[in-house]
Amino acid sequence: MKYSLAQIRSTLKKKGYIFFDKDKKIYNLNIIGVRTSNNVANSFDDWLYLIYRNESGEFQVHEFPITTDPGAYWLENPMNVNGTAILIPGQYRGSHKIGLHQGKYEALKQKSDLKVWRDSNRDNKIDTGGQVYKGIFGINIHRSNATSESTQVNKWSAGCQVFKKVDDFNFFMETCRKARDLYTNSFTYTLLEESDF
Repeated sequence: MKYSLAQIRSTLKKKGYIFFDKDKKIYNLNIIGVRTSNNVANSFDDWLYLIYRNESGEFQVHEFPITTDPGAYWLENPMNVNGTAILIPGQYRGSHKIGLHQGKYEALKQKSDLKVWRDSNRDNKIDTGGQVYKGIFGINIHRSNATSESTQVNKWSAGCQVFKKVDDFNFFMETCRKARDLYTNSFTYTLLEESDF
């Protein structure tokens, strides 16, 4: 485990973000991405933390390898004239819901505005900063390979947050469905950077 529950809670507090644990309710999910400082695209070198209380009221902290960055293919071949989307770190309240990714399978689908930068220089390095774009861009949280895992990001992400391993993703979605059935189909996504810790 790269970061402990205490480290994550402390970092969220420092940034003025909410850690969801009101009334110690079960399956009140904290979905937190951590982007590493490596700015070369195409590897699953970031992390997603899923933190919640289980049926016994005990904290569960799960850490999954993901990418928070677009793959080299889309950086070099942007589908948007302004460049490829890179999600700006922040806490996005109620930003996602369970829905179909590209109409194919259930994932967490963007449902409200997110902020992105656009990387337009067509190399395989992640360029952050510059003009901020806000809107619905289809920045979903989904899986890569449908049967096992992927070693390179390539076409799996054009700005989405993407799981390396299908088993991790399936567990994540199963937990999200439990939360939806208890509360509502609305999830907050928080993106931190390694330098925040």
